[in-house]
Amino acid sequence: MATEGSQFLVDAATYLGAAAVAVPVFNRLKLGSILGYLTAGVILGPSVLDAMHQEEGVFHIAELGVVLFLFVIGLELSLSRLWALRRYIFGLGASQLLITGAIITLIFVYVDDMPIAGATIAGLSLAFSSTAFALQYMKDRGDLNSPYGAKAFPVLLFQDLAVVPLLAAIPIIAGAQTGEGPSASGVDPWIGIAKAVGVIALLTVIGRFALNPVLRMVARSGSREAFAATALFIVAAVSLAVSWAGLSMALGAFLAGVLLAESAYRHQIETDIEPFRGLLLGLFFISIGMKLNLTDILNSWWIVLGGAVGLVGLKALILTFLTQRFGATWPDAIKTGAVLSQGGEFAFVVFTLGASSGLFTDGEATLLSAIVTISMVMTPFAMILARQTTPKTAMSEDGLEGPRLNEGHIIVAGFGRMGQIISQVVQNAGVDVTAIDRNPDHIRNAERYGFKVYFGDASRLDLLKTAGAAEARAIILCMDDPEAVNHAVVAIKQSLPSVSVHAIAHDRMHEIQLRRLGPDVIVRETLESSILIARKALEQMNFSDDMIEDFIEQFRERDRERLLQQMDYGPEAGMEIMHQRYVKRDA
Repeated sequence: MATEGSQFLVDAATYLGAAAVAVPVFNRLKLGSILGYLTAGVILGPSVLDAMHQEEGVFHIAELGVVLFLFVIGLELSLSRLWALRRYIFGLGASQLLITGAIITLIFVYVDDMPIAGATIAGLSLAFSSTAFALQYMKDRGDLNSPYGAKAFPVLLFQDLAVVPLLAAIPIIAGAQTGEGPSASGVDPWIGIAKAVGVIALLTVIGRFALNPVLRMVARSGSREAFAATALFIVAAVSLAVSWAGLSMALGAFLAGVLLAESAYRHQIETDIEPFRGLLLGLFFISIGMKLNLTDILNSWWIVLGGAVGLVGLKALILTFLTQRFGATWPDAIKTGAVLSQGGEFAFVVFTLGASSGLFTDGEATLLSAIVTISMVMTPFAMILARQTTPKTAMSEDGLEGPRLNEGHIIVAGFGRMGQIISQVVQNAGVDVTAIDRNPDHIRNAERYGFKVYFGDASRLDLLKTAGAAEARAIILCMDDPEAVNHAVVAIKQSLPSVSVHAIAHDRMHEIQLRRLGPDVIVRETLESSILIARKALEQMNFSDDMIEDFIEQFRERDRERLLQQMDYGPEAGMEIMHQRYVKRDA
């Protein structure tokens, strides 16, 4: 047993070390982390170093990364988001997938003599683009909110949605092709359909009425570990239930995400699961790379290279034409076609499942995976070519969209006394508000009055980023915990220096701390309300309005002067300023 345990640790260290070396190198070369993982897998695999000895077991563990990835896709899906982008998602996205898939399918049928079932799955798989690759490329260059980025994102969103039924269809199509489907086994297919519908309906009811109370109870415990474990348990339980009904575990994970998409705990769940998802998905791509047979690829290098060039060219042409037909300018359409011209990461998943199901041979799966890999490498060069071939006026057209970028949301962190008022004022002004609080009682109370508040610790930068901090017009920190406010200010200023940070100081000493940290706006929690009460008291004593204004202005000047002295010399500095009588000044 000790030997087996030692071997497991050796394999784990090898995987982690390979990822730690390959991913930074490929990111530095602007080729993306996915290619880094794949390359690490090829080097570790039997074709090069043959350093691993538990490939199949690791692959099954790594498949959890795909399940969690689909869960996150469902978690980020909201009906309002779908409705706002419906024309591009279900128009442009669906047209691209169906047209590209149909053309590639016909090519496989007539050129490669592939059976129609396998050709259809392969054609649709190659029609997918890489969400991780394309989004990271646009994010690195600040193009996510550009005109072409606004067209590319809905296409990727539709493809993410289409992954689920495609993965679910593979065992059904494979069973029909081999004669081992439900009818061949003597099982009434209608029973299977009824079982699947019943399970999904039951899970929907449970998700609607039971998930939030369970998550609220766990959140009250204050244990981050317990909350993360609960989220992972929900994913696993829903996936197993859907799998028992005869559908794919990937579909179950997606359904679990959709059930929690409108939950107040969505951002915290996504933040807690992200490390597991990223690590396991990276492990999955390493295992895919290990399965690539370099001998087969080198023996058919002309097929791989020609297939990659043909795939990139075909997808770029189709996407450019369709994007222009949906209202984009030609420069933006060309860039949209180029950035989405590569094959997608889920093609690796489909090819692996298809090979194990008998839809493809192992050799076909290897060559198809190699074509997708080479197409990813070609994407940065395709974008360089697209930018060079578009007229320079395209840059000024991009600039015309600038004012729209200012119409973003704000994040209100802390939904206590001040957070509630701030959210109401800003929201009634027509600005979208993302409210976050880590107190389940605050969230439940806000829901009674129609406010949507998400659960999470807003002092964590990763959670703020999940909530859209990078795109926010302002982040207003109203948490009750001064240390949490300070921590958030430092993290935001270091990681997102362009975002405006407004901090509520708990008291005078807290304001002194905050001024050293440099938020854009600082407001002391009780200052303005106290001044208002003092104003009303002076009015009742028949002081004139001008005199009251003068007194308040003198107080503000002296209060600021004393605050600056306290910052330099300590809390007791400037004490004499507090007791000075106001001087009546001439108007």
